[in-house]
Amino acid sequence: MKILLAHNSYQQRGGEDATFEKERDLLKQHGHDVLEYRRSNFEVTTFAGALNRIALAKNTVWSNSTRNEFGALLEREKPQIVHVYNTFIMISPSIFSACREAGIPVVQTLQNFRLSCPAGDFFREGHVCEQCDQLGLLSSVSHGCYRDSRLTTATVAFMLAMHRLNHTWTNLVDHYIAVSQFACRKFSETHLPTHKLTVKPNFVHPDPGERKQPGDYALFVGRLSREKGLKTLLSAWHLLPTSLPLRIVGGGPMAEELQNEATDRQLSSVSFLGILPNDAVMNMIRGAKLLIFPSECYENCPTTIVEALACGVPVIASRLGAMAEMIENLRTGLHFRPNDPGDLADKVMWAWSHETEMAAMGHNARAEYEAKYTAEKSYEMLMGIYTSLLRVNRN
Repeated sequence: MKILLAHNSYQQRGGEDATFEKERDLLKQHGHDVLEYRRSNFEVTTFAGALNRIALAKNTVWSNSTRNEFGALLEREKPQIVHVYNTFIMISPSIFSACREAGIPVVQTLQNFRLSCPAGDFFREGHVCEQCDQLGLLSSVSHGCYRDSRLTTATVAFMLAMHRLNHTWTNLVDHYIAVSQFACRKFSETHLPTHKLTVKPNFVHPDPGERKQPGDYALFVGRLSREKGLKTLLSAWHLLPTSLPLRIVGGGPMAEELQNEATDRQLSSVSFLGILPNDAVMNMIRGAKLLIFPSECYENCPTTIVEALACGVPVIASRLGAMAEMIENLRTGLHFRPNDPGDLADKVMWAWSHETEMAAMGHNARAEYEAKYTAEKSYEMLMGIYTSLLRVNRN
């Protein structure tokens, strides 16, 4: 099968970029002819000055140059399927029009909530926020939800409003992939037809294998930013009646602030390890007693949780969004109330004192990975979506 993958990378590499690359490699490994159309938000730096910023805003909504370039690629290569991962900012939704004109079916993977929320994460001022669905997109503009800027938020909101009005999302995209049941429900509640949505979660490959025995430390892996719940995590550690080892892997805008807070609170058992290579991260997960995922936004399908399941490591996760769905309380891990350090501390102490139950949860976590999150399962689901669309397109 000849497949064209389209993806706009962010300036700071994240899970969406990794998902694109893993699925591209997976398709190639199975012998498909995979083409790539890549753009990057580093291109934004070429739009310096007021007039160029206006041009960038226009490009975000609709890029004629990208549409023409993409249309020429379709005409030249004639792929059977176009799979889009991210069009924001430099690609723009104009490529969907080119695909329709060429008669090529389109799949889009939804790795964030930007079709409903200009910020993409339903998160504002430390809490979940769904005002754009309830009150309209102007709510995001008044709060400057995207990059703390009313002007740039207005551009994103206008892009969403225009394409809703023109039915781009409902008419020009043939099928959507949501990466969790929770995300699927959120999209079907708002602007996307249910019959065009399929749940296909992220996967981990290569298989890291189940750990041999439980480790002796708790672990956080992720971006050190406001929505990830690190303040709650450190507050919980401060409440523990005994000193337990916690290792924090990752970097981000709150790194220095969090390290200073840990020092001020005399949390000597907390270690900040910074950004590590993927192999080292997997080794850290395999060596952990448990993984803590305290995020305070909905999340979508965190790869870190899937990696923990693959290694047979139980997860203590916020009872919120996709996290509450991915981790089954008392079976593959524990839930705690989001933003509640006391509840998190209680769950950590329970986990540390119930070794038999936690060992059983670890085995259940591995079974969950094998049932839902392997490369083989992901490939099977992806092919099912592609072949179904090609069958409809031929008819």
